[in-house]
Amino acid sequence: MSIASLAGVLKIFGGSQPSPGERAQLAREVMLMTLARATAADTNIKAVEVDKVREVLLTHTGEDFSEADVRVAASSRLFEKAPLDRYISSSAKALDADDCLNIATALAEVINVDGRVNSHEISFFNNIVNALGLTPAQLMGLKEED
Repeated sequence: MSIASLAGVLKIFGGSQPSPGERAQLAREVMLMTLARATAADTNIKAVEVDKVREVLLTHTGEDFSEADVRVAASSRLFEKAPLDRYISSSAKALDADDCLNIATALAEVINVDGRVNSHEISFFNNIVNALGLTPAQLMGLKEED
C-alpha cells in the first residue's frame, strides 16, 4: 500500500498503535502529510515548492512521489475532520525523537526553497514542531552525553 493513502496516520488517529514494523511507514506518512501541507502554508502552492517536496521526500524516504500525490496530500479531505497538528501530535507519540527531528528538518528545507520565509510559514513550522513534541535543544542538535 502506498504511503500516500496515509493509512498509518488514520490508524493512529483512530486509537490504534503501530507495530514496530509499521513505525517507519508511519514516519514517512507523517513526513508526506506535513511537507505536502507546507506547500499551502502561505495559501499559494507554487510548483517550485511541490518539486522541492518531491525531492526532499525522495531523499528522506527513498520513495518517488508524483506532483499529483503531493497536491492530493496537501488538500486531503482528512483535514476536514481534524487539523493537521492533531494528526501529527497523535502520530508523534508513536515515533522516536529522531523521526520527529527528521520531519522538522525536511520541513525547514521545503519552507526555505524559494529563498524567503513569511510569517505564515514560520507559524506553520512552529505549530508542526510543537505537535512533534520537539524541544529547542533537539532542534539545535544538542544531545546529553550518556
